This record gives sequence, structure tokens and C-alpha cells, in this order.
Amino acid sequence: MTMNTYQLEQIQALRIIRRHGDVVKDDETVRKLQVKGFDLEAQLAGYLAFREDVGRFFGQWFEGICTARCYTSDLSACCAKDAILIFWGDMVVNWLLSTPAELDRLESAIQQPASDARCIYLVPGGCSWRIKPIVCDMFLCADAEKKVFGMHPAAEAEWVDLKERKKGFTWPDRSVLFEVLEAIYIDAGCDSSLMHMHKSPGLQRLIRNR
Repeated sequence: MTMNTYQLEQIQALRIIRRHGDVVKDDETVRKLQVKGFDLEAQLAGYLAFREDVGRFFGQWFEGICTARCYTSDLSACCAKDAILIFWGDMVVNWLLSTPAELDRLESAIQQPASDARCIYLVPGGCSWRIKPIVCDMFLCADAEKKVFGMHPAAEAEWVDLKERKKGFTWPDRSVLFEVLEAIYIDAGCDSSLMHMHKSPGLQRLIRNR
């Protein structure tokens, strides 16, 4: 089966990380980052704690609404074909927590999508990621927000807080986890179109101006 451009960039990034993955755990890499004031281990732990909070929030307030109203009815842009914006950091974090068998399943999903109309990572058992891309867990449509937040102001306040916490890992107006994860692999000679922190003109402008 011939893969399209989206599939190719996904599988190339995944295979690069599988080949060179240990560079992110290299003692010298970690030491150099600590000298620069960036504690990679603490940042990763903080990010995973944040993702647990996001998952709990979605499960409490939105899972029933989103599954019934959009996912099963094909109305939503969620899980759309070739439309998920994936960061290099998403790939690295997922690699860190996944087994070889889970990563094999991810490669198979990319190469042979289960659906012609849905996200290539959706398999019969659900999403094939161990830790889904951040954009997937942080997407809420306006209708769902209106339905929940109109009745539960406390949920809206929590959502605002979660979006602000997300910036601490993904918005490079300071040194953030997703930027550093890209830089580690760039220093190791790796390159990928998913390295948006170093390839997006807008994000690069933020980095230059901070």
C-alpha cells in the first residue's frame, strides 16, 4: 500500500525515535540540560501529571457528550483523516512510555489505516497511542463547551487553568519541554517535519523574542 505524505512523515518520525530514542535519556544530555537550568526528568514528570489531570477532566465532563454526539455520528473534526497535528514531543513522550509491541502496533496503524475516513491511528480497539497527542486531549468544540460550561462554571474555570498549564510545556515563550525534546534530537543529527518548534515561523519568532 502506498502511503501519502501525512503517513510518511508520521512513520519516518516514529522510526527515527525508535532508532535514536535513548539519546533523550543519555546521562550527558541530562547533565548539560541541568547546567542550563532545565530539569528534563522533572519536566517529563510534570507533563505526565498534567496529562492525567486532562484525562480525568475530560472523563468527568465531556466523554459521554463527545462520544455520543460527535464520534459515533461522524460529525466532529476530532479524529479526522490526516488532520491531527502531531509534535515531535508527542512522539517522544509516547515512545518513553510504550512497549516495543505497542510501537509496532503504531507503525502498523500508520501503514494500514483501519478506516479511509478517520485518523490513521484509530484501530478497532480505539486510539493506538499510549499517550495521545496533546492536540487530541485538548480539543473541545464550541457546542460541547457551551453545553457543559453553561451548567458548570467550575468546569470552565478548571479548563482555563488546564489550557494555561499546557503552555508551560508547549508554548516556547520560555524554555519548554516540547522545544527541548526537539533540540536534543537535532543535536544528535535527527530531522523531522514534526519538529514544529524549530520549523514553524511563528514559534521560532516566539523563541527569538523571549
